[in-house]
Amino acid sequence: MERVFERFAAGLVGGLAVLAVVNPPEATTAAPKADLELELRDMDVAGAAGFLPVKARGSEALLPAIHVRSPGRKRVPAPLETAENLNKTFENLGYDLKSIGEKGAPVPRVFLASLPSDLGDIREVPKRKALFFKTVLPLVLQVNEEILADRRRLWDLRSRLRTGKELGPIDRLWLIVMAEQYRAKRGDIDELIKRVDVIPPSLALAQAAEESGWGTSRFVREGNAMFGEWTFGKSQGIVPNKRDAGKRHKVKIFKDLLASVRAYARNLNTHRAYRELRSLRADLRKQGEKLDGMALTKTLTRYSERGQGYVKTLRSIIIVNKLRRFDGARLQGDNKEPVT
Repeated sequence: MERVFERFAAGLVGGLAVLAVVNPPEATTAAPKADLELELRDMDVAGAAGFLPVKARGSEALLPAIHVRSPGRKRVPAPLETAENLNKTFENLGYDLKSIGEKGAPVPRVFLASLPSDLGDIREVPKRKALFFKTVLPLVLQVNEEILADRRRLWDLRSRLRTGKELGPIDRLWLIVMAEQYRAKRGDIDELIKRVDVIPPSLALAQAAEESGWGTSRFVREGNAMFGEWTFGKSQGIVPNKRDAGKRHKVKIFKDLLASVRAYARNLNTHRAYRELRSLRADLRKQGEKLDGMALTKTLTRYSERGQGYVKTLRSIIIVNKLRRFDGARLQGDNKEPVT
C-alpha cells in the first residue's frame, strides 16, 4: 500500500511540474500600482493613528488600492501612487525604523505590490533610503516567516522519525514536494533543513538596494524584479539594454514584490552557486550563533560578475545603513520562538 502511495505522490509531483511548463503563470511588464490593505480600529477613516495592516495571507494581501476596513463599515478606496503618499501612510502607521532597530518594535504587516514610480525623485537621500527599507523589510520578514513555518515542520518530522514514529501519507507527500521545491534528494531531511532557512534581513536589504538601484531601476519599475534574477528560453522577461551580443538572458518579471522576494530566497536556498552560504549558515546554527548577514556576504562572489567587488559593496551598504540592527526584527503579531 505504501509503495502505491509513493508512486501516486511521485506522479502527482511530476504532474504539477508538467502543468507548470505547459501552462505557466502569466507574466507582464506592467507593474501593478503600489497598494496595501489596512484595518481601522474604532475610529473614523481620517484617524490614521488607528490603522492596522491585515494579517499576511500571501499575495492575497496585495490589492489594487489601499482599502480601509472596519467591522460594519464600507470599504473606502484610497489610491496610493506616489512616494509622498506612501511616506505619509507609513508615518500615520507609526512605522519607524529607529524604533524597530533600537527598541525592537514590531514591523507593521504592510505589503506593497510595487514601488512608487517616483521614488527616485525624492532628493533627500536619507528619506529615500528609509522609504525603500520600510517597503522591503516587511516583505523579507514575511518570506522568512513562511520559511520558518516549513522549517518548524521539518524539525518536527525529523524528531518523529528519529524516535521511530511512522509518518502519515500527508507528511510523506509534503516531504516529497519540499524535496522537489528545494532540489534536495528525497528522504534527505537533514539536507532539507539546511536549505529551508531564512535570509538575514540585513543581507536581503543590502542586495535589494544594490540590485534594484535603491528601487529605481527599470527592472523593478517594469517587472518588480527586486534582485535582478535572470531567466532564459521562452520565459517572458525584460531584455537588458546593454546585453552582450550572443547572450540570451532576460531579467525575470514578477507579479508583485513579494513574489520577487520569495524567488530570491528560493534561489539562495537551492542554487549550487550558493552552497557555501547554506553551509556557513548551518554552521552558525550549530554553534548557537545569530545569523549574521554581514558574515554571509563573503559567500556571494558568484551572485555578480564583480565577484569580491560585489561583496565589498554589500558590506558597505550594510555598515553605512546599519542594517544589522534589523536581523532580529519581527512582524507585528509574530510571537513564535526562533527556530535553530
